[in-house]
Amino acid sequence: MTDQEIFEWLQKNNSRDLERLFRKAYAVKEEIVKKTVYFRGIIELSNICEKNCFYCGIRKDVSVNRYCLTRKEILQCAEFAFANDYGSLVLQAGERKDDAYIRFINETITQIKALSEGRLGITLSLGEQSYDVYKKWFDLGAHRYLLRIETSSETLYQRLHPADHSFHNRIQCLRDLKTIGYQVGTGVMIGLPHQKIEDLVRDIRFFSEYDIDMIGMGPYIPQERAPLSTQPVDLDLNFILALKMIALTRIVMPDINIAATTALQALDPNGREKALKAGANILMPNITPQQYRADYQLYNDKPCIEEEPLLCLGCLESRIKSLGETIGYDQWGDSIHFEKRSKK
Repeated sequence: MTDQEIFEWLQKNNSRDLERLFRKAYAVKEEIVKKTVYFRGIIELSNICEKNCFYCGIRKDVSVNRYCLTRKEILQCAEFAFANDYGSLVLQAGERKDDAYIRFINETITQIKALSEGRLGITLSLGEQSYDVYKKWFDLGAHRYLLRIETSSETLYQRLHPADHSFHNRIQCLRDLKTIGYQVGTGVMIGLPHQKIEDLVRDIRFFSEYDIDMIGMGPYIPQERAPLSTQPVDLDLNFILALKMIALTRIVMPDINIAATTALQALDPNGREKALKAGANILMPNITPQQYRADYQLYNDKPCIEEEPLLCLGCLESRIKSLGETIGYDQWGDSIHFEKRSKK
């Protein structure tokens, strides 16, 4: 697709046009990555964060009960994922760079690998770190890293963050991750205040130009405790825009992994299913202990806060089967794009 074609599709809201777009994206998905959905059991291990992003519900200046799971609690989550054949985990947290925390993550990765005899894949989503820290985590067994840029527009990025947050540093982190050998994931928020359709076109081009392996993006949903929440947004429009972005990204980059994010379900009870039908192929069930989930709300009305992991698993199984798709149990579900890229 040309930039102009992407721009035109992002502006279309006629139900027939959207059905045609989603059907095309699903056909590409079915041909290239097949009708298999891969699970990434997400463990929100800490809401302690050094950053102060204007959109976030766990930003440094927010008043919220801070927590950090013990290693025992994290390993119990990992054991649940392993016992239920999830195949892969995501360790996600607010951003920290202190030595004690880095050592904590080092030991956690090592022990997850040990308890699963190396069979559980590990994705990290722990923010900006140094090259050496990324390399250490990779050497210990983490093989995927998700670092969302939130927008590829430097101007818009600066509107979302305090002056001490560097857009260029975030881009350099993506380069470092790729150099080290990670499967590299990123993503954006869709429907941000001051965001233009041209910005979203640029986002898709950014994914392609930076040779990204996996995408986790979703609609922007305000968090009432964050400064950006005072600016009006159209959540219905954001939801449709997010589905269109998933579909167009699948068409432009047929062999990458694309997540059906939980934020979609916050706006529509069937949001994640609609994302799968628009070209997504990854789900990230929340397996964080239930008592901590209310304190990890990056946006308002986050779903599944009170749902136990086993009930969540049963729910997702039935939803996926209703779409005529299968679950890739006990598989890492690596990005085909990464496999091709690593052979070059």
